[in-house]
Amino acid sequence: MTAHTSINGNMGPGGVGIDAESMEVLPKIHKALEVIHSPYSPNDARRDAQLFLEEIKDNEKASFYGFHLAVDKTQSPVVRHYALSLLEHAIKHKWADYNQEQAAELRNCVLQLSQNVSRDDPAYLRNKIALLWVEIAKRSWAGEWMDMDAMLVQLWQVPDSAVHKELVLGILEMLSDDIFHGDDAVVAVREGILSKASVEIFTPAAVLVDTFPNRQVGPDVRCGNEGWLARITDLLSHCLSGDYRHNAELRSCAIRALAVIYSLVPWVVPNAVTATGCVLVLCEGLRVFHIDIQKASLEAMHSLYGRTSLVDQEFLDLVVPLYSGKYVDLFRRLFEWSIVDPEDIDDDKYQFSKKLSEVISFLGTYMDRRFNVLPNDTDRIDFQGFLQLLLQITQSQSLVVSIPVLVTWTRLLNNRSLGPNIADIPSFIGPLLECCSSRLVRYESLPEDTQDPTFLFLIEDTDTIPERHAFLGNYRRYSSQVIESIVQLKITDAMQHILGQTENILEHLYDNVPAFDMATYSKTSQPVLRVDAQSTVIEAALKGFGKWRASREDPNHEQEITALEGNLESWCNRLLAMKFEDPLIRKRILQLLVAFSVMALDRNPSFMLKVLEHILVTWPATHPDYRVYTDAIKELQAESMVELQRLAVKMPDHLLDVYDQIEAKVNEMIASGTLDEKRQITYQTFLFTIVHRSTRLDPATKTQKLRGFVDPVVTQWQNDNLKQALSSYAGFCELMALDKAHNYLARKQMQNISDWGSVELDSEGQALQAELEERQTLLPLRPTKSFLTCSVDKVDKDSGPYQVSCALWQDGFPIILPELLNFLNHAHASHTPNNWAGLPAEMRSIVTRVLTDRFWQAGISEGSKDEFYARVLDKKHTLEGLASTIRGTIRFVRESCYAIIYCMTRLDVQFYGFSELPGPLAHALLADSFSLSAHQLINVLNLVRYLVDNCPVPLRDHFLPPIMAACCQQMDSRINTEWEKLDQQQAVTAGGNDLTEEMKAESILRQLTYASVMMVADFLDPARTNAPASRLEDNAERHYPTLREFCLMHSSIVEPLLMFCTHTIRWRDSRCCGIMLRVFRSVVPDFAAPETDPSQTAGSNRHVNTSLIPPDTAAAIREYISLNVVKACITSIHEPYFVELQKEFASLVATIVVTYSPFTSTARDVLISLPNIRPNDVDIGIEYMMRRETSSRAQRSVILQILEDLKGVSVSEMGKLNKSIGMPSTNLPAKRPVRSKMAQKFMEAPAPSLNGSRSDNMHNGQEDGNADNLEGVANLFES
Repeated sequence: MTAHTSINGNMGPGGVGIDAESMEVLPKIHKALEVIHSPYSPNDARRDAQLFLEEIKDNEKASFYGFHLAVDKTQSPVVRHYALSLLEHAIKHKWADYNQEQAAELRNCVLQLSQNVSRDDPAYLRNKIALLWVEIAKRSWAGEWMDMDAMLVQLWQVPDSAVHKELVLGILEMLSDDIFHGDDAVVAVREGILSKASVEIFTPAAVLVDTFPNRQVGPDVRCGNEGWLARITDLLSHCLSGDYRHNAELRSCAIRALAVIYSLVPWVVPNAVTATGCVLVLCEGLRVFHIDIQKASLEAMHSLYGRTSLVDQEFLDLVVPLYSGKYVDLFRRLFEWSIVDPEDIDDDKYQFSKKLSEVISFLGTYMDRRFNVLPNDTDRIDFQGFLQLLLQITQSQSLVVSIPVLVTWTRLLNNRSLGPNIADIPSFIGPLLECCSSRLVRYESLPEDTQDPTFLFLIEDTDTIPERHAFLGNYRRYSSQVIESIVQLKITDAMQHILGQTENILEHLYDNVPAFDMATYSKTSQPVLRVDAQSTVIEAALKGFGKWRASREDPNHEQEITALEGNLESWCNRLLAMKFEDPLIRKRILQLLVAFSVMALDRNPSFMLKVLEHILVTWPATHPDYRVYTDAIKELQAESMVELQRLAVKMPDHLLDVYDQIEAKVNEMIASGTLDEKRQITYQTFLFTIVHRSTRLDPATKTQKLRGFVDPVVTQWQNDNLKQALSSYAGFCELMALDKAHNYLARKQMQNISDWGSVELDSEGQALQAELEERQTLLPLRPTKSFLTCSVDKVDKDSGPYQVSCALWQDGFPIILPELLNFLNHAHASHTPNNWAGLPAEMRSIVTRVLTDRFWQAGISEGSKDEFYARVLDKKHTLEGLASTIRGTIRFVRESCYAIIYCMTRLDVQFYGFSELPGPLAHALLADSFSLSAHQLINVLNLVRYLVDNCPVPLRDHFLPPIMAACCQQMDSRINTEWEKLDQQQAVTAGGNDLTEEMKAESILRQLTYASVMMVADFLDPARTNAPASRLEDNAERHYPTLREFCLMHSSIVEPLLMFCTHTIRWRDSRCCGIMLRVFRSVVPDFAAPETDPSQTAGSNRHVNTSLIPPDTAAAIREYISLNVVKACITSIHEPYFVELQKEFASLVATIVVTYSPFTSTARDVLISLPNIRPNDVDIGIEYMMRRETSSRAQRSVILQILEDLKGVSVSEMGKLNKSIGMPSTNLPAKRPVRSKMAQKFMEAPAPSLNGSRSDNMHNGQEDGNADNLEGVANLFES
């Protein structure tokens, strides 16, 4: 440091004091920079030069060289920039080693550089000097450096120097960003003092006194009473009133000032914004004729009104003025100006339009939240003008522009005071209803060459098909909510309009389009899409009708309700009389009729019976020659079965009145022999559900009637031939005709055929295919699954039907379960190639190919989903089709078993009470699961999750350990293997079909990983408590460990669980990794040794009773986490892929260090074992982290500082953070504008609830959540 102490002393005008060593080094620096920047330099020379320049940074005279070169304006900009980087390195890496005098001298260097800036200096050099100022401020301002504000004011007041004002603005912006918006490790350590000092210098003194009259006086750091917000606002006003269009300095100052305001307004005292008149100046910025200033002004307003915490007076001061006619008109004109042509988009205007919509939505949301204090003064508030603006934006052809304000409409219409007022203004409510109705069309189904403006904007705004689907799903949801609210508010007019419009559409469905033709049938024809959209409108309207009727339960409204119901019935009767040939239109009409029956006309059994008759007699024939049309017919047939069940669940008592007639009709249809197995079972479950859900039958009568359905099914499970077949895998293959399939494949030598789809099946093959399908109908699996599902689906455990279900099945479960587990064992065993004894050993490599499901994946697979299905259908009678039938047979058994077991879990003790079940169940479910595909494993994990969720708390200890331990072991081993395989594949370049298959495999692996991570997060959720078994029973479950405690106290579960969690944070899936890091952070404190005082065991960071965890287990786990988890975190921090999770990784390491340091030094030992880490630095850091007053953010910052040289590329270096909207941009390639947080949220599907019942989503053991992303062909070839 001896050289550094005399930096300025050696920097005289003539360079006096430069010693011989410096005279030698400085030319070398010049030479090295020339080599690096010359395009003709050899790579070796460039590498040596780079190494030399890096070594200079650690030279004790580095700051001397830096200042000497930086202050000399005769040097080239490249040299001066490097010189400034030497000073930056000294500040960032050596500051802690400097004494007070040395620090002051380095600070004086930066002050002198700041004073010397001129317009001739390149912008990047001025920005670098501002950065140096900020780096010093973060380390010493409001500590050793108390007069910084005075120095900034001095620079600000340099006469006629816009460049000094820009420098100050850059410094203030970076300070605000780093202190309030960033995650700077240095700031975190001094966060309290820096934030207080910032509030002090930015806020007018009078505002601080008025707003916080009793505040403690902060550090004496300010210069002058006005504060920086006022100075910046005044400067901005001055710039906007000047000739900014022709004066580059005025424009530059204005944009830089707006950048600072953008950074300030999210945290600054709102009264300061009011006192300085900042909002009025921002509005003036919107009026100017320069797009960059307008955009920066709008960004600042967005930053201000994105705050959600303004109190009543702040709302009156800052928001209400913008409701005035003057500003509403300004916003309207700006919006009209920003409208663009979808075929020639002006990007600046379009981005402005999107941001303006969000700002207006903020103002609308404030109107909803603060309506009770909104002044009733038409001079101050142009209420209708503001509503007209909202409507105009909602009607934008761009759905992305429209959706923020659409959400605002849902708030305003649901406001008890605002909603009725808005509804009474026809000029808004009619067009709004029309707009929302027109937007319910399924844009994702339109042809790719559609020229509709809304479709073109949609293509422009969405990057992937799943993203587009999620966005459109959100838009339809909000549109439906608006329609629902309008109907609730204006029931008669709205329903009349909607139903009249629907009738008109149906009567003119084929105007201007080709007539219906089976040969050219399309599932996405214009008539189909129009009917679907209008049906969605009616479904939303029916929800609104239901809410309206529920709010008028008193007898005075009965006449009004009856009259309206009569009108609805008349309309539905007309709908029933209409005839349509299109199967999908008929399907949609059927759904509507049932919706009317169970929602609006649920008090009218006669209409429901008409709908029932319509369903029973509507069974159109298929036309195999027209495959697309036939597929649509099958959809209609399947929907008929679903709607039949819906009627039985919703209206059992009405149906009970005509039960005998329905039963006779069903028996007649069954006796005719024309019904296939599925349809026959559906009619039987329809009858079953009527009896089961009826409230008018006593339990004994119900049970007696229902046994007539269930006993024959249970008897099937007792069949000796079935038991004999299931006693061995060979017997199972004979039962399913798989042995014949094995022999056929062997004779065809399929391992020698590359394209199975090109080889047509002979007559034997087609007969085999038919037999495989027929064998499924002879098993008891489908009827068992169907009747069990009806017994438990949407049945509350405190209800009569639930008790009936328990009585109905209690004798059957012991009969069914042994054979069911055999079925599952054999289905899983079929995925192990060596079990295919009918194939020669050299052919068994084809087993994986035979059993690999074919998928259409959005954004990955070639062509559309319909094209994919068409290709599959075309190959039904080929070898590929036979393979599909074989895997369909195994899938049917496997997923039927999953569904039956799931339904059994819903009956509590009837299932979990079998003492010998856990071991065999775990074996059947998981022993051979390693051979299942990644997609098939998701279903296994879902079932395990249900098994755990539904297990009665008192039975957990007996039932769950074998299943959970085996699941965690298998899950960890399998998924980790798949990720290793993926990493190896990605190291090899693939192309064409190989690349597509790799992308599919990666997509499915990510889904599997997410399913497993969410399962673990659910098991370890600290907020999850033991729910009572019944609302009618005393909650004795509270005395048992929670599921989290249960998992952590059993070593057989917690060990594989923690290994899985540790592996997860190394897998390259940022979503899953982020979730698991949060899980780890919550788990770590639970293994700290319990306090001596038992009352303290549930400390603020603990989520379990630590006394439940054996001390030896806790100690071993602390060591494992301190060693393996810390190493995994450090390794991931080092990799560029995880750069955006560096903070989360550091937080976990900090939590481990702070929590376990009193018990073990392992985490410290890991840190000091790293290269270039000084033990003293680690010890000082840990000592600081262990202080009670140290925040978690500061603890994290210490870890990031320790690992600074080991981190992967930092976030800012990867261009993730735009430090200033005013910073001059470099010549980077043009890229798509970054979406706002609000816009990104609209592009994501709503997260499913983890705590709600999942029974509604379970079909054949599979959840619906992936339906849009991943579609199999499970039922494609079923007859």
